[in-house]
Amino acid sequence: MSMSRITLPLNLTRSSIDDVWMRVIGSSLAIVAYFIVIHVDVMMGVTAHFIADFISVPYFVKTKSWDVVIMLSFLLIISLSKIL
Repeated sequence: MSMSRITLPLNLTRSSIDDVWMRVIGSSLAIVAYFIVIHVDVMMGVTAHFIADFISVPYFVKTKSWDVVIMLSFLLIISLSKIL
């Protein structure tokens, strides 16, 4: 029997696994970005933080965590204002 969608444990599809990995990578990069801002270079750290927040947003939209989406949107705007 063939399935049209790949199903994984906990009824996760391939796209939801990708979203989770993007959230994990984004969270890890946010920690690294904080270190970069404090100890290396502000612009490089802000850029890394922008990327971290940007790649984390789809997960929170999919899980309907609107409070986190709004917070990340504000952080993205603040980071963008520093980058530009």
